[in-house]
Amino acid sequence: MGHITRRTFSFAAAGAAFGSLALARASSAAPGAPTTEPAASPRRDQPSQADMRGVWIASVNNGDWPSRAGLSRDQAQAELRAAFDDAMRWNLNTVFLQVRPTADAFWSSPHEPWSAWLTGVQGTDPGWDPLAFAVEEAHGRGLELHAWFNPYRIANHDDPGRLVEDHPARRNPEWVVSYGGQLYYNPGIPAVRAFVQDAMMHAAENYDIDGVHWDDYFYPYPASGEEFDDADAFAEYGGDFSDVADWRRNNVDLLVSEMYQRIQDSRPGIAFGISPFGVWRNRGTDPLGSDTTSLQAYDELYADTRGWVTKGWMDYVVPQLYWNIGLPAADYAKLVPWWADVCAGSGVRLVLGEAMYKVGDPAQPDAWQDPAELSRHLTLAAGYEEVGGHVFFSQSGVAEDPLGAMSRVYEDHYR
Repeated sequence: MGHITRRTFSFAAAGAAFGSLALARASSAAPGAPTTEPAASPRRDQPSQADMRGVWIASVNNGDWPSRAGLSRDQAQAELRAAFDDAMRWNLNTVFLQVRPTADAFWSSPHEPWSAWLTGVQGTDPGWDPLAFAVEEAHGRGLELHAWFNPYRIANHDDPGRLVEDHPARRNPEWVVSYGGQLYYNPGIPAVRAFVQDAMMHAAENYDIDGVHWDDYFYPYPASGEEFDDADAFAEYGGDFSDVADWRRNNVDLLVSEMYQRIQDSRPGIAFGISPFGVWRNRGTDPLGSDTTSLQAYDELYADTRGWVTKGWMDYVVPQLYWNIGLPAADYAKLVPWWADVCAGSGVRLVLGEAMYKVGDPAQPDAWQDPAELSRHLTLAAGYEEVGGHVFFSQSGVAEDPLGAMSRVYEDHYR
């Protein structure tokens, strides 16, 4: 999400600009069994907040918190308290804390090592429990805390030797794909899907979190001139699929639907939400798509985000609408009604992801030099009854209040 956790794309004639944001047993079939299309799920109660006003707190690359790796316990706790206090200052009610940024953990996990973004050295115990602390501090302020996980990213480098010796990726090198200078778990291997779900469910089952939250990283964003090397997995696990793209989408569908079901079975009181790339497909590709000319989550990330909503595989969706009103290739004013129409009648709550990180950035279009742009987003979205709130990326930008844009949002909408 934004410059901290996402790749940046530039608009071309046929492309879209995007600077963006980034779980239960696998299916009952044994690893290696043919995959099948998951069925739609029944609805359950929705999250408690009537109007979600949220902020993402990124830990990867020490983007928001902690400000650097290796802080003392007191320093790290003071920073997180300050971040939560800042959320209260703007009258926000929900924080999305990244606790599994790179196949690691901000809690004592039996599955994965302590995060290097926390301690400075992967696998080093910090001597305290950041997730337990975060839950207590958030709830003490009346804030909901949604634990933000990245399912498949292992590392922001491509050297397995830099991972701690007992890292699952080193113990199972056949699970790992190097792509675009980074390491990923291969979504096409059933054992991988089971493992990442187990790793994230451990936090859901052992902490009083209010939600399980994923970002937009499923299969990685396209890297120029590279192919994601999953041919061997396709040959072994592709079953009846003749097209690798359909198989990849089914792999992600299974991850989403299985995780939703596991949360229902184990922790039915918490919400499951995903923050996908803001464009499912362009209308020029699919008549059901949006009036955009952008990268397409369905085709490039193998993420059928529209399908997940219509099949009811989540409680809320936070599409990253990180574009200004009037942008020809991806107009915020056109994407809001498109997502509202998709969510209408689905039982899935629509919350909109907002690009605070673009405000005042000289590399961004003129609209982002206007302190009122984000406030206009909220005004426009208020005209759609399906919209149930907004989440801002990210906490450091909200705290800095560039151009007074967050102050304007507060005065116009949150006071």
